[in-house]
Amino acid sequence: MKNSFLTKLNLFIRSLIFNLFLPIVTIFYSFFSVCMFPFPLRYRYAVIMAWTSMMVWVLKKVCHIDYEVKGLENIPKNRNAIIMSKHQSTWETFFLPTLFYQCAIILKRELLWVPFFGWGLATIDPIAINRKAGTTAMDQIIAQGRRCLEAGRFILVFPEGTRIAPGKVGKYRLGGARLSATTGYPIIPIAHNAGYFWRKRGFIKYPGTIQVVIGPLIEPNHRKPEEIIKEVKTWIEDMVKEMR
Repeated sequence: MKNSFLTKLNLFIRSLIFNLFLPIVTIFYSFFSVCMFPFPLRYRYAVIMAWTSMMVWVLKKVCHIDYEVKGLENIPKNRNAIIMSKHQSTWETFFLPTLFYQCAIILKRELLWVPFFGWGLATIDPIAINRKAGTTAMDQIIAQGRRCLEAGRFILVFPEGTRIAPGKVGKYRLGGARLSATTGYPIIPIAHNAGYFWRKRGFIKYPGTIQVVIGPLIEPNHRKPEEIIKEVKTWIEDMVKEMR
């Protein structure tokens, strides 16, 4: 009983330290990143990636959440692509952009209005969808996505749209698949199990090693978006089941 209490207390204290550290450093970085707006994207991106890398490092040192990545060889060296990842926690939003060149994240424009966090996010030129605009969200994704891809950037999409608890499967939306079908750029599927360690709206951060698997390229090959997203979903969900 005593050991169980001490274990829970230890988890609470470590989580408390991280949960206090995160907003304090975010506030500092948000002001610094806003000052970087006049500079080219590569400098702004480097600043934000320093912040995300710091958060991943602090999680490892304080909360004992480590990670293991397999399939790095599947990231193409001479071309960019559309990344489609499982979305279980906040951790992957920190970690995944560090793996890819000037990654543009597809998100709701409202996220950019979140104090401090949203201000920093805005500096790395994400694909922010305005649902109240005259054009449809899909038109915005394709127009902005094409611009980013042609600039050599990778694009990160969470096809389920929101964080889904481990063991559950959300609805895979067609936005990323339509972008791939329209532009001809391939998709990199990514599976992970971060949700077991940093749970949705969870205060406690549980120690362990997050598994991240980067899959082989999925080429559009003139297929319909529905066919593409089906292949993406099958690969990701099958890999997640193996991780469990």
